[in-house]
This record gives sequence, structure tokens and C-alpha cells, in this order.
Amino acid sequence: MIDPLDTRTGLPDALRVLLAEYPRAHWADDPGYHGLVSFWLDRHMMFRRILDKLSADTRAAADRKIAPQAYAQGLARLGSMFVGELHGHHGIEDAHYFPVLAAKDARLAEGFALLDRDHHDLDGHLNRFVEQANALLQGSPETLADRAAAFHDDLARLERFLDRHLIDEEELVVPVVLKHGAGGLG
Repeated sequence: MIDPLDTRTGLPDALRVLLAEYPRAHWADDPGYHGLVSFWLDRHMMFRRILDKLSADTRAAADRKIAPQAYAQGLARLGSMFVGELHGHHGIEDAHYFPVLAAKDARLAEGFALLDRDHHDLDGHLNRFVEQANALLQGSPETLADRAAAFHDDLARLERFLDRHLIDEEELVVPVVLKHGAGGLG
């Protein structure tokens, strides 16, 4: 059994077989990189950037370096976009990408099942994010800084879990697409 998302430090060697053949440092040099792979990796970078921005703004709110109203507006806008886009992204992967990719290289089928489980684990983290963000937004501006400090710690945990998942997903998906092509995914 592969470690779950909250304790995993990387993919087991059995799921990294194509990564040895297609190392991350050379992905952009591969002719198959441009198109679906670069688009998909850009989506992952977008999720990371949004979380970075949310974290920086939350730290600024905790340190009273941003007006409560400005912080609340940004959190509502970016938080909603983050959750909606991530749910949509995971839905497409679970329903379409992962089954197609698993069929391209059966040795990695367990890895795609793992990524699907990750998505369900991340749903719990995203639900917690939404609940905490909503509580923060509904509280009084006078106590926002204290609540933002606690929320910042929760964002850091979400960021760790999401980053672990994204790295593992990239190290499974990209080598499969570079080796076998993007046929059936578009």
C-alpha cells in the first residue's frame, strides 16, 4: 500500500519507472511537451501561485499590513477561484485523463488510482479551507488579524498537501504523455 497524501514523501520507485526515462529537467526539451503537457503544468502553477498569494495576503492581514476589507475581498475572490478551478481540474482528471493514461501504461495504473484517492483527500482539506475562509470573512474586522494568523497556519498545511500531490501527479502524468503521446486526452 502506498502512503496516503498526508504522510507520503514521494512516489514509490515502482511508479517512477518512466520518470527515470523522462527526467523532469528535460521535459521542456521534449517535442511532446508543448501543447497539453505545458498547458496542464501551467494549471498546476496557477494553483501554486494562488495559494502563495493567499498565504502572503493572510500573513499581511495577520500583521495588520493590509486593510481588513481589502483582505476580505481578495480572499473571497481568490479563494472561490482556487476551489472552483481545482475541483474542475480534478474532476476532469478523475473522469477522463487518469483512465486514459492508466490504459497507456498499465504498470502505472496503481499510481493513477492513488492520484484519484488524493483528490478525495484534498476535498476534505478544501472543505476545511472554505469553512475557515467563510468564518474569517464573517467575523468582525477588529479581530481579523488574530483569526488570519490561525488561518495562515492552515493554509501552510493545505499548501504542503497540495504540493505533494501536484509533484507526484506531474511525475506520473508527464512521462506517460511524453512516452505515449496525448492521444485520447484532448
